[in-house]
Amino acid sequence: MNSSTSYTVYVLILVCVLLINCKSEPPSPYEWKTIEVTATAYNSLAYQTSSNPHITAFGDSLKPGLRYIAVSRDLLKNGLVHNTPVKIEGVEGTYLVKDKMNRRWKKRIDIYMGTDVKAAKEWGKRKVNISYRIEIELDSLN
Repeated sequence: MNSSTSYTVYVLILVCVLLINCKSEPPSPYEWKTIEVTATAYNSLAYQTSSNPHITAFGDSLKPGLRYIAVSRDLLKNGLVHNTPVKIEGVEGTYLVKDKMNRRWKKRIDIYMGTDVKAAKEWGKRKVNISYRIEIELDSLN
C-alpha cells in the first residue's frame, strides 16, 4: 500500500469510529424519583381489607405471588398512580401500584404478600426509600 491509500484507509476508519460513537439515543420519556416512606405489608384477607379482598381499589384482581403495592392517597399526586413501577429498598424486583390505602394514611406504602400472614408480620413497619418511574413531559426534553 502506498501512503495515499494508507491515509485514505485511516480517514475512512476514523470517520466510521466517529459515526458509531456519535449515535445519540433519543431522550427517555421517563425519570426515576426517590422518596422515603413508611412501608407495611398486607394480605388479601377479608379482615385486613374488605369483604372482597381479592379486588383492589383500582379494580385489579390480587393473586398470591404478584408484586403489587398499595399507596397512601397523598402519594397519588406525586406520580405514584395506578400501574407505576416501584423499586423498594431491601426488596428484590419491581412492584406495581395496584391499590390505594385508606385516606387516613400519609406517605405510606403497603406491600402485597398474598395470604402469607407470617411474612407480612415479619416485615412489620419500617421506613424505606422507594424509587418510582414517572412519565415526563416530552416538551421539557427539547
